[in-house]
Amino acid sequence: MNLFRKKSVDGFKDTVSKTDLKKGLTSFDIAAMGIGSVVGTGIFVATGQGAHMAGPAITASYIIAAITAILCALTYAELATMFPIAGSTYSYCYIAFGEIIAWILAWNLILEYLVVAATIATGWSSTFVGVLATYNIHLPEMLTKSPLAGGIVDLPAVLIVALITWILYIGVSESAKVNNIIVAIKIAVIVVFIVVGAGHINIANYHPFAPFGFKGVMSAASIIFFAFIGFDAVSTAAEETANPKRDIPLGLGICMIVIVILYIGVSLVLTGIVPYKLIDVNNALPASLAHIGINWGSALVGVGAIIGMISTLLVTVYGQVRIFMSMSRDGLLPKSFATISKIHNTPGRCTIITGAATAIIGGFLPLSVLIELCNIGTLSAFLAVSIGVIVLRKTMPDIERKFKCPGVPFTPVLTIFFCLYLMISLPAVTWIRFLIWTIVGVLIYFLYGAKHSTLNESPLKDKSI
Repeated sequence: MNLFRKKSVDGFKDTVSKTDLKKGLTSFDIAAMGIGSVVGTGIFVATGQGAHMAGPAITASYIIAAITAILCALTYAELATMFPIAGSTYSYCYIAFGEIIAWILAWNLILEYLVVAATIATGWSSTFVGVLATYNIHLPEMLTKSPLAGGIVDLPAVLIVALITWILYIGVSESAKVNNIIVAIKIAVIVVFIVVGAGHINIANYHPFAPFGFKGVMSAASIIFFAFIGFDAVSTAAEETANPKRDIPLGLGICMIVIVILYIGVSLVLTGIVPYKLIDVNNALPASLAHIGINWGSALVGVGAIIGMISTLLVTVYGQVRIFMSMSRDGLLPKSFATISKIHNTPGRCTIITGAATAIIGGFLPLSVLIELCNIGTLSAFLAVSIGVIVLRKTMPDIERKFKCPGVPFTPVLTIFFCLYLMISLPAVTWIRFLIWTIVGVLIYFLYGAKHSTLNESPLKDKSI
């Protein structure tokens, strides 16, 4: 058995041609998906957590994380136009490095998407509970906290995942329409926060700017990088995009510009109107406006956060379902999981399984543990994509690239450096959990994936490799 056997470009094209996925997404939909996936729990919740780690220098942490994310987006854009298929990093690595590497990366992507989705659901729950509390509506703690946080189950998190799963099950075009509406609301609410809050900034709150030094800035950057996770989910929509070679890079570019502006604006205003030590970790933006007496703004932003995080969850679960589907089509997971619904033209079984797993994780694990886990899984995937761009420039120089990542190999190498630095800044316990997860994944590959791979049936090899 050749662990490094590669699936050819023709092999992927053949697989894609046999699917019944609906192709109706535009560059606007792609940009909205990117904004919807990234501007959510990260901006409404993680900003407060990062501020407690870096102080007002959380803005610098966001800039560092943003640079890393933009570099990663450039590499993703090149590969997405080369291979307009649903599997994202998994599919790219299958072509560039071979099956075992693709499996390990896919397994880590499962960790990323499931945990990110669960994190968003948990963050949504904490914001929802916080907003209700401002109206003197208090839900039982045993039904709003995980067992590790002193409760029984985070029921709001479970219920919101169930709603998102249903929306995705009925169709991608319908999901995109819902997402576009929510993104418009979300951006409007964030702009209101920035404009209203800017008039109440107290310069004294910026001193000391970096109370925990450079280490604090980098520690915060490694945690709040979670805020930028999700733009890679855009590349998983390639099979359902009308013109992926144009729409994917254009959509990615638009969403990254909007995202960076919003995050820097929010972090500057938040730490300017409230001393960083007093920022409410679980309800940062609404609570900060309430702190300076703008109760109507607090209520508006709170409701906007609740609505806005729904789109983040929707796109994240969507990305996991498409990667899950791609692995199943290749035989590395049971092929029955990839069955496309004849009524809705969506991977129904993958959607239900992903929704159930996300609900369980979000309902029974606390937010702090989830954020650390999702960051390391994502950064490992970004590393692989960056290396893949360099490798494929050498092994497939003649394949059409509608978008070329500028500055290769310098840009991917710089991306690798940033990703590694952020990974090193994560706590040791996160690395231990990550290694255990990877070992389990390798065992599953040898026990099931290697034996059922479609390459056992027709080991296609790309002529350019």
